[in-house]
Amino acid sequence: MSPLAAPELQDIHREQQHDADDNDVPVNRMTSFNGRLNRYFHTTKASALSNEPTTKAASSSAPDLQDTIKRKTESQLEVVSSDALNASTPLSKRRKALRPRIPTPNPTTPDLPQRITRSRSASSLPTASSPSIPQSPRRGRGARKPSTPTTSITPASPTSLLRDTIPPNLTLLLVGVNPGILTGTTGFAYAHPSNLFWKLLHWSGITPIRHPPCDTYRLPELYNIGNTNIVERPTRDASMLSRAEMLAGVPVLEAKVAAQRPEAVCLVGKSIWEAVWRARKGRAICKEEFRYGWQEEGENMGRGNGWEGARVFVATTTSGLAAGMSTAEKQAVWDELGQWVVERREAARALQSQLPGQTTDLIAP
Repeated sequence: MSPLAAPELQDIHREQQHDADDNDVPVNRMTSFNGRLNRYFHTTKASALSNEPTTKAASSSAPDLQDTIKRKTESQLEVVSSDALNASTPLSKRRKALRPRIPTPNPTTPDLPQRITRSRSASSLPTASSPSIPQSPRRGRGARKPSTPTTSITPASPTSLLRDTIPPNLTLLLVGVNPGILTGTTGFAYAHPSNLFWKLLHWSGITPIRHPPCDTYRLPELYNIGNTNIVERPTRDASMLSRAEMLAGVPVLEAKVAAQRPEAVCLVGKSIWEAVWRARKGRAICKEEFRYGWQEEGENMGRGNGWEGARVFVATTTSGLAAGMSTAEKQAVWDELGQWVVERREAARALQSQLPGQTTDLIAP
Protein backbone atom coordinates (compact mmCIF):
# COMPACT_ATOMS: atom_id res chain seq x y z
CA MET A 1 0.00 0.00 0.00
CA SER A 2 1.18 3.44 -0.84
CA PRO A 3 1.57 5.92 1.98
CA LEU A 4 -1.21 8.50 2.33
CA ALA A 5 -0.63 12.03 1.37
CA ALA A 6 -0.64 14.83 3.91
CA PRO A 7 -4.01 16.27 2.83
CA GLU A 8 -5.63 12.87 3.14
CA LEU A 9 -4.18 12.40 6.61
CA GLN A 10 -5.62 15.77 7.66
CA ASP A 11 -9.10 14.75 6.42
CA ILE A 12 -8.95 11.47 8.31
CA HIS A 13 -7.86 13.29 11.44
CA ARG A 14 -10.79 15.72 11.16
CA GLU A 15 -13.27 12.87 10.67
CA GLN A 16 -11.92 11.04 13.73
CA GLN A 17 -12.13 14.19 15.79
CA HIS A 18 -15.70 14.78 14.59
CA ASP A 19 -16.60 11.17 15.50
CA ALA A 20 -15.24 11.74 18.95
CA ASP A 21 -17.39 14.84 19.30
CA ASP A 22 -20.42 12.83 18.20
CA ASN A 23 -19.78 10.30 20.95
CA ASP A 24 -19.61 13.05 23.55
CA VAL A 25 -22.67 15.09 22.38
CA PRO A 26 -25.31 12.88 20.75
CA VAL A 27 -27.23 15.57 18.86
CA ASN A 28 -28.29 16.03 15.30
CA ARG A 29 -25.38 17.00 13.02
CA MET A 30 -27.65 19.12 10.84
CA THR A 31 -27.05 22.81 11.21
CA SER A 32 -30.72 23.58 11.73
CA PHE A 33 -32.53 25.37 14.52
CA ASN A 34 -33.80 22.11 16.06
CA GLY A 35 -30.33 20.67 16.05
CA ARG A 36 -28.91 23.68 17.82
CA LEU A 37 -31.77 23.70 20.33
CA ASN A 38 -31.18 20.02 21.20
CA ARG A 39 -27.50 20.78 21.65
CA TYR A 40 -28.51 23.58 24.01
CA PHE A 41 -30.56 21.22 26.19
CA HIS A 42 -27.75 18.65 26.23
CA THR A 43 -25.22 21.31 27.18
CA THR A 44 -27.47 22.53 30.02
CA LYS A 45 -27.93 19.01 31.40
CA ALA A 46 -24.20 18.29 31.17
CA SER A 47 -23.39 21.56 32.95
CA ALA A 48 -25.85 20.76 35.73
CA LEU A 49 -24.32 17.28 36.25
CA SER A 50 -20.75 18.61 36.24
CA ASN A 51 -21.63 21.26 38.86
CA GLU A 52 -23.46 18.83 41.15
CA PRO A 53 -20.95 19.07 44.04
CA THR A 54 -21.12 22.84 43.94
CA THR A 55 -24.91 22.67 44.01
CA LYS A 56 -24.88 20.36 47.03
CA ALA A 57 -22.56 22.71 48.84
CA ALA A 58 -24.83 25.68 48.18
CA SER A 59 -28.10 23.85 48.89
CA SER A 60 -28.50 25.64 52.22
CA SER A 61 -29.22 28.95 50.43
CA ALA A 62 -32.22 28.82 48.05
CA PRO A 63 -31.80 32.38 46.65
CA ASP A 64 -28.15 31.63 45.62
CA LEU A 65 -29.32 28.55 43.70
CA GLN A 66 -31.95 30.52 41.85
CA ASP A 67 -29.41 33.22 40.91
CA THR A 68 -26.97 30.58 39.64
CA ILE A 69 -29.62 28.93 37.44
CA LYS A 70 -30.74 32.33 36.15
CA ARG A 71 -27.17 33.40 35.23
CA LYS A 72 -26.48 30.10 33.43
CA THR A 73 -29.72 30.36 31.54
CA GLU A 74 -29.02 33.93 30.39
CA SER A 75 -25.48 33.03 29.23
CA GLN A 76 -26.74 30.05 27.28
CA LEU A 77 -29.64 31.99 25.79
CA GLU A 78 -27.20 34.45 24.24
CA VAL A 79 -25.72 31.65 22.12
CA VAL A 80 -29.10 30.26 21.15
CA SER A 81 -30.62 33.66 20.36
CA SER A 82 -27.74 34.55 18.05
CA ASP A 83 -28.27 31.32 16.12
CA ALA A 84 -32.05 31.55 16.21
CA LEU A 85 -32.16 35.02 14.75
CA ASN A 86 -31.05 33.78 11.39
CA ALA A 87 -32.83 35.40 8.48
CA SER A 88 -33.70 32.05 6.94
CA THR A 89 -35.48 30.80 10.10
CA PRO A 90 -39.29 31.41 10.26
CA LEU A 91 -40.53 34.12 12.60
CA SER A 92 -42.55 31.70 14.79
CA LYS A 93 -39.51 29.55 15.43
CA ARG A 94 -37.37 32.57 16.20
CA ARG A 95 -39.86 33.73 18.81
CA LYS A 96 -39.91 30.27 20.34
CA ALA A 97 -36.13 30.27 20.53
CA LEU A 98 -36.12 33.58 22.41
CA ARG A 99 -38.38 32.25 25.18
CA PRO A 100 -36.43 31.55 28.39
CA ARG A 101 -36.50 27.95 29.50
CA ILE A 102 -35.56 27.10 33.08
CA PRO A 103 -34.13 23.59 33.49
CA THR A 104 -35.74 21.13 35.84
CA PRO A 105 -33.99 21.17 39.24
CA ASN A 106 -32.21 18.07 40.50
CA PRO A 107 -33.72 15.84 43.22
CA THR A 108 -31.09 17.23 45.57
CA THR A 109 -32.39 20.77 45.15
CA PRO A 110 -34.15 21.98 48.34
CA ASP A 111 -37.93 22.44 48.25
CA LEU A 112 -38.91 25.91 47.15
CA PRO A 113 -42.22 27.68 47.69
CA GLN A 114 -44.84 26.61 45.16
CA ARG A 115 -45.21 29.05 42.28
CA ILE A 116 -48.62 30.43 41.47
CA THR A 117 -49.31 30.22 37.75
CA ARG A 118 -52.34 30.88 35.59
CA SER A 119 -53.53 27.30 36.04
CA ARG A 120 -53.20 27.52 39.84
CA SER A 121 -54.63 30.69 41.30
CA ALA A 122 -54.09 31.92 44.81
CA SER A 123 -57.77 31.45 45.60
CA SER A 124 -57.41 27.67 45.25
CA LEU A 125 -54.87 27.51 48.09
CA PRO A 126 -56.47 26.99 51.54
CA THR A 127 -56.03 29.89 53.92
CA ALA A 128 -57.00 30.06 57.55
CA SER A 129 -57.91 33.76 57.54
CA SER A 130 -60.35 33.86 54.64
CA PRO A 131 -63.62 31.92 55.18
CA SER A 132 -64.99 29.88 52.32
CA ILE A 133 -67.75 31.61 50.35
CA PRO A 134 -70.46 29.26 49.03
CA GLN A 135 -70.91 29.41 45.29
CA SER A 136 -74.41 29.88 43.98
CA PRO A 137 -75.57 27.14 41.59
CA ARG A 138 -75.50 28.06 37.95
CA ARG A 139 -78.85 28.40 36.27
CA GLY A 140 -79.61 27.30 32.79
CA ARG A 141 -81.07 29.49 30.10
CA GLY A 142 -84.62 28.32 30.78
CA ALA A 143 -84.35 28.42 34.58
CA ARG A 144 -86.63 30.86 36.33
CA LYS A 145 -85.23 33.43 38.69
CA PRO A 146 -86.22 32.93 42.30
CA SER A 147 -88.97 35.24 43.25
CA THR A 148 -88.06 37.85 45.83
CA PRO A 149 -90.70 38.13 48.53
CA THR A 150 -92.07 41.63 48.64
CA THR A 151 -94.37 43.19 51.18
CA SER A 152 -97.51 44.50 49.53
CA ILE A 153 -98.38 47.96 50.75
CA THR A 154 -102.04 48.85 50.44
CA PRO A 155 -102.39 52.54 49.65
CA ALA A 156 -104.64 54.51 51.94
CA SER A 157 -108.09 55.01 50.44
CA PRO A 158 -109.16 58.62 49.85
CA THR A 159 -111.71 60.15 52.14
CA SER A 160 -115.25 59.87 50.81
CA LEU A 161 -117.27 63.08 50.41
CA LEU A 162 -120.54 61.17 50.15
CA ARG A 163 -122.98 61.87 53.00
CA ASP A 164 -125.92 59.83 54.19
CA THR A 165 -129.43 61.10 53.41
CA ILE A 166 -131.62 59.41 56.03
CA PRO A 167 -134.38 61.68 57.33
CA PRO A 168 -137.00 60.05 59.59
CA ASN A 169 -139.92 58.00 58.23
CA LEU A 170 -138.61 57.41 54.72
CA THR A 171 -140.62 55.31 52.30
CA LEU A 172 -137.49 53.60 50.95
CA LEU A 173 -133.89 53.54 52.12
CA LEU A 174 -131.35 52.46 49.47
CA VAL A 175 -128.27 50.76 50.91
CA GLY A 176 -125.14 50.37 48.74
CA VAL A 177 -121.99 48.40 49.41
CA ASN A 178 -119.47 51.28 49.50
CA PRO A 179 -118.67 54.40 47.47
CA GLY A 180 -116.61 54.11 44.32
CA ILE A 181 -113.59 56.29 43.64
CA LEU A 182 -115.55 58.81 41.58
CA THR A 183 -118.41 58.80 44.07
CA GLY A 184 -116.06 59.45 46.97
CA THR A 185 -114.37 62.26 45.04
CA THR A 186 -117.52 64.07 43.88
CA GLY A 187 -119.75 63.25 46.85
CA PHE A 188 -122.60 62.08 44.57
CA ALA A 189 -123.99 58.54 44.81
CA TYR A 190 -123.29 56.11 41.95
CA ALA A 191 -121.43 58.80 40.00
CA HIS A 192 -119.57 56.56 37.54
CA PRO A 193 -121.10 56.68 34.02
CA SER A 194 -121.05 52.88 33.71
CA ASN A 195 -123.22 52.44 36.82
CA LEU A 196 -126.85 51.56 36.09
CA PHE A 197 -128.30 52.90 39.35
CA TRP A 198 -129.97 56.04 38.02
CA LYS A 199 -131.15 54.23 34.88
CA LEU A 200 -132.75 51.41 36.86
CA LEU A 201 -134.50 53.90 39.14
CA HIS A 202 -136.09 55.46 36.08
CA TRP A 203 -136.80 52.21 34.18
CA SER A 204 -138.49 50.63 37.20
CA GLY A 205 -140.70 53.69 37.82
CA ILE A 206 -139.18 54.63 41.15
CA THR A 207 -138.36 58.05 39.65
CA PRO A 208 -140.46 59.42 36.74
CA ILE A 209 -137.33 60.88 35.12
CA ARG A 210 -133.71 59.87 34.91
CA HIS A 211 -131.86 61.97 37.44
CA PRO A 212 -128.14 62.79 37.27
CA PRO A 213 -125.87 61.83 40.18
CA CYS A 214 -125.82 65.44 41.36
CA ASP A 215 -129.49 65.03 42.44
CA THR A 216 -128.45 62.62 45.20
CA TYR A 217 -129.47 64.96 47.99
CA ARG A 218 -132.80 65.88 46.37
CA LEU A 219 -134.26 62.36 46.51
CA PRO A 220 -135.64 62.68 50.07
CA GLU A 221 -137.38 65.93 49.16
CA LEU A 222 -138.78 64.73 45.84
CA TYR A 223 -139.62 61.06 46.52
CA ASN A 224 -139.02 60.45 50.24
CA ILE A 225 -136.12 58.12 49.32
CA GLY A 226 -132.81 58.07 51.19
CA ASN A 227 -129.37 56.62 50.58
CA THR A 228 -126.51 55.12 52.66
CA ASN A 229 -123.79 52.42 52.48
CA ILE A 230 -122.77 49.50 54.65
CA VAL A 231 -119.06 50.47 54.33
CA GLU A 232 -117.87 54.05 54.07
CA ARG A 233 -114.37 53.37 52.65
CA PRO A 234 -114.25 54.08 48.90
CA THR A 235 -112.63 51.51 46.58
CA ARG A 236 -112.45 50.90 42.84
CA ASP A 237 -114.48 47.71 43.19
CA ALA A 238 -116.58 46.23 46.00
CA SER A 239 -114.54 43.02 45.81
CA MET A 240 -111.62 44.93 47.34
CA LEU A 241 -113.45 45.04 50.69
CA SER A 242 -112.66 42.42 53.30
CA ARG A 243 -115.22 40.21 55.00
CA ALA A 244 -114.40 41.85 58.33
CA GLU A 245 -115.31 45.27 56.94
CA MET A 246 -118.64 43.98 55.67
CA LEU A 247 -119.51 42.28 58.97
CA ALA A 248 -118.53 45.39 60.95
CA GLY A 249 -120.97 47.48 58.91
CA VAL A 250 -124.02 45.31 59.71
CA PRO A 251 -124.68 46.55 63.28
CA VAL A 252 -124.08 50.13 62.15
CA LEU A 253 -126.71 49.70 59.44
CA GLU A 254 -129.14 48.11 61.89
CA ALA A 255 -128.71 51.08 64.22
CA LYS A 256 -129.41 53.58 61.43
CA VAL A 257 -132.59 51.76 60.43
CA ALA A 258 -133.76 51.48 64.05
CA ALA A 259 -133.18 55.20 64.64
CA GLN A 260 -134.83 56.58 61.47
CA ARG A 261 -137.45 53.84 60.91
CA PRO A 262 -137.91 53.74 57.14
CA GLU A 263 -140.79 51.69 55.76
CA ALA A 264 -138.55 49.49 53.58
CA VAL A 265 -134.85 48.91 53.06
CA CYS A 266 -133.42 48.03 49.62
CA LEU A 267 -130.03 46.30 49.71
CA VAL A 268 -128.34 47.17 46.40
CA GLY A 269 -126.25 44.03 45.92
CA LYS A 270 -126.26 40.36 46.91
CA SER A 271 -123.10 40.73 49.00
CA ILE A 272 -124.85 43.06 51.46
CA TRP A 273 -127.53 40.50 52.27
CA GLU A 274 -124.88 37.77 52.58
CA ALA A 275 -123.07 39.91 55.19
CA VAL A 276 -126.31 40.53 57.10
CA TRP A 277 -127.13 36.82 57.03
CA ARG A 278 -123.69 35.82 58.30
CA ALA A 279 -123.85 38.41 61.11
CA ARG A 280 -127.26 37.12 62.20
CA LYS A 281 -126.89 33.37 61.69
CA GLY A 282 -123.17 32.95 62.22
CA ARG A 283 -122.75 31.10 58.90
CA ALA A 284 -122.84 31.72 55.17
CA ILE A 285 -126.15 31.66 53.37
CA CYS A 286 -126.83 28.56 51.26
CA LYS A 287 -127.60 28.76 47.59
CA GLU A 288 -131.10 27.40 48.19
CA GLU A 289 -131.76 29.98 50.90
CA PHE A 290 -130.92 33.02 48.81
CA ARG A 291 -133.38 34.82 46.56
CA TYR A 292 -133.75 38.31 45.15
CA GLY A 293 -136.78 40.43 46.03
CA TRP A 294 -138.73 40.71 49.24
CA GLN A 295 -137.58 38.69 52.24
CA GLU A 296 -139.72 37.21 55.01
CA GLU A 297 -141.02 39.48 57.74
CA GLY A 298 -138.85 37.70 60.27
CA GLU A 299 -135.83 39.20 58.47
CA ASN A 300 -136.95 42.83 58.97
CA MET A 301 -134.18 45.24 59.95
CA GLY A 302 -134.14 47.55 62.97
CA ARG A 303 -136.75 45.62 64.91
CA GLY A 304 -137.17 46.67 68.56
CA ASN A 305 -138.88 49.00 71.04
CA GLY A 306 -142.35 48.04 69.84
CA TRP A 307 -141.48 48.53 66.17
CA GLU A 308 -141.73 45.60 63.74
CA GLY A 309 -138.81 46.87 61.68
CA ALA A 310 -138.39 47.72 58.01
CA ARG A 311 -139.06 45.20 55.26
CA VAL A 312 -136.01 44.01 53.35
CA PHE A 313 -135.77 43.93 49.56
CA VAL A 314 -132.63 42.44 48.01
CA ALA A 315 -131.88 44.01 44.61
CA THR A 316 -129.11 43.31 42.13
CA THR A 317 -125.94 45.30 42.04
CA THR A 318 -125.89 48.23 39.63
CA SER A 319 -122.12 48.28 39.11
CA GLY A 320 -120.92 48.16 35.53
CA LEU A 321 -118.11 45.79 36.57
CA ALA A 322 -120.57 43.06 37.57
CA ALA A 323 -121.33 40.98 34.47
CA GLY A 324 -123.01 38.00 36.16
CA MET A 325 -126.46 39.15 35.12
CA SER A 326 -127.68 40.90 32.00
CA THR A 327 -129.28 44.34 32.10
CA ALA A 328 -132.69 42.80 31.37
CA GLU A 329 -132.36 40.39 34.29
CA LYS A 330 -131.40 43.22 36.60
CA GLN A 331 -134.30 45.35 35.41
CA ALA A 332 -136.73 42.52 36.11
CA VAL A 333 -135.69 42.48 39.77
CA TRP A 334 -135.86 46.26 40.05
CA ASP A 335 -139.27 46.35 38.41
CA GLU A 336 -140.69 44.45 41.38
CA LEU A 337 -139.40 47.11 43.74
CA GLY A 338 -140.56 49.88 41.43
CA GLN A 339 -144.06 48.44 41.38
CA TRP A 340 -144.24 48.59 45.16
CA VAL A 341 -142.97 52.20 45.23
CA VAL A 342 -145.55 53.25 42.64
CA GLU A 343 -148.34 51.64 44.68
CA ARG A 344 -147.22 53.45 47.82
CA ARG A 345 -147.08 56.72 45.91
CA GLU A 346 -150.63 56.31 44.56
CA ALA A 347 -151.90 55.43 48.03
CA ALA A 348 -150.34 58.59 49.45
CA ARG A 349 -151.90 60.63 46.67
CA ALA A 350 -155.34 59.22 47.41
CA LEU A 351 -154.90 59.95 51.13
CA GLN A 352 -153.86 63.50 50.39
CA SER A 353 -156.98 64.09 48.30
CA GLN A 354 -159.17 62.91 51.21
CA LEU A 355 -157.38 65.13 53.73
CA PRO A 356 -156.88 68.52 52.11
CA GLY A 357 -154.30 70.80 53.68
CA GLN A 358 -152.23 67.85 55.07
CA THR A 359 -149.08 66.36 53.62
CA THR A 360 -148.06 62.74 53.56
CA ASP A 361 -144.70 61.05 53.65
CA LEU A 362 -144.93 60.17 49.96
CA ILE A 363 -144.69 63.20 47.69
CA ALA A 364 -145.93 62.49 44.19
CA PRO A 365 -144.18 64.19 41.28
